[in-house]
Amino acid sequence: MTVAASHVPGSVQSRGKAHAVVIGSGFGGLAAAVRLAARGFRVTILEKLDAPGGRAYVHQRDGFSFDAGPTIITAPFLLEELWDLGGRRFADDVDLRLMDPFYRIRFDDGRVFDYSGDADKVKAQIAEYSPADVAGYDRFMAMSEKVFKVGFEDLGHVPFTNLTDMLRIVPDMAMLQSYRTVYGMVSSYIKDPFIRQVLSFHPLLIGGNPFTVTSIYVLISFLERKWGVHSAMGGTGAVVNGLVSLVEGQGTEIRYNAEVERILIQDGKATGVRLASGEEITADVVVSDVDPAITYGKLLAEHPRKRWTDRKIERSQFSNGLFVWYFGTKRQYPDVKHHTILLGPRYRELIQDIFKHKTLAEDFSLYLYRPTATDPSLAPEGCDAFYVLAPVPHLGGDTDWETQAEPYRARIARYLSDSILPGLEDQIATSLVTTPLDFKHRLNSHLGAGFSLEPTLMQSAWFRPHNKSEEVEHLYLVGAGTHPGAGVPGVISSARVLDRVVPDASTFV
Repeated sequence: MTVAASHVPGSVQSRGKAHAVVIGSGFGGLAAAVRLAARGFRVTILEKLDAPGGRAYVHQRDGFSFDAGPTIITAPFLLEELWDLGGRRFADDVDLRLMDPFYRIRFDDGRVFDYSGDADKVKAQIAEYSPADVAGYDRFMAMSEKVFKVGFEDLGHVPFTNLTDMLRIVPDMAMLQSYRTVYGMVSSYIKDPFIRQVLSFHPLLIGGNPFTVTSIYVLISFLERKWGVHSAMGGTGAVVNGLVSLVEGQGTEIRYNAEVERILIQDGKATGVRLASGEEITADVVVSDVDPAITYGKLLAEHPRKRWTDRKIERSQFSNGLFVWYFGTKRQYPDVKHHTILLGPRYRELIQDIFKHKTLAEDFSLYLYRPTATDPSLAPEGCDAFYVLAPVPHLGGDTDWETQAEPYRARIARYLSDSILPGLEDQIATSLVTTPLDFKHRLNSHLGAGFSLEPTLMQSAWFRPHNKSEEVEHLYLVGAGTHPGAGVPGVISSARVLDRVVPDASTFV
């Protein structure tokens, strides 16, 4: 999608305000811009691509609209809060629809499980698989709620700037068994292997290995039950467009095709940025919505770093990569839900191939997104828009995506055609593929990882790159790679942290 550069010049009054430059227009960058403008900053957003959204970019092809990345909206109050700060009502700009079920989960043997926020419906299905696990599910959800209250409500918007911030929460984390993995926590309540998959796959939606990430992420189960899983009419791109309208209404300037090459430093403080064109833009505050590995390893490459050195970055663990095939069909598939999880014949072994061995396996597990199940306007009449996503190794493995992308896509197409999209291979109207190479080169993602740093225990909270940079004064980080982590709620919450760490605009004037 080609969009002309958008410029919303600051008013005469705003030119005397403290200036904040935000690098990137993903959810983190846009949310940061809303908050900074509400606090009195004049804000400029610099976006490398030709349109907003970052990972939530929208591809327009042959009359079809494809959300490039995030498709699931949970905790909508976080968006409502941003609209309130901008002096508008979220519901006036974006039409959210509650999904029922949240996801249809299809096992390799063809059985399905409709996962929703209705506890009775979920337990009735669990009883069909393993009656003995019904009580275990209730106990698991009670633990999920406890973790949610601490991990999300108490800590999701709190900065971890000092080690003492981390030490203060150690007793709570120990009480909640955060040293366990998500799969380990689920398994302590559930015995059936299929139900264990149903309750433990969520970390894969934010780049985590269920067998290694901290069990703090079991909070997702209660978060979904509390607020539901939503999708926006017009796709996730409608939320992005709403945020763009919101920030522009605050007087923020957005510049597209404006790639930042360096963050400028003087006397240990960020003073602005230099674009790839050579233009320099001064600022009192710089906020990076770029992968922290790129922020530190590239944008601050010339600046001595004490913690996030090149060696530290290279020794860190990064999330999996993503293979995404966007396709439109000449016919509709009315039996396919909005969100479908298709689990392959292997679970633990496949995840080990992706995260540990970093090898592209013959089998796969898939997330199939059919937004036209809710909003037919995203495709021409009588057609459907889809994307199918496969977790794959990041570029630290040896997969040659230049040669493997098409054979891999064809294998997925055959599988879908043989399972839930009969005749698919003869129904393709348009097609687009992205691989970890696109994440690396187009989205500035280190190793082409889909979600930046993997959310292991030793890469969470204080151990993640801080929202207030440890290396440079007046530099702040938002997005999936900083605290609290990936996923739309996590990324928006990273911008909430700025209210606690960015000084008031009046201190710079």
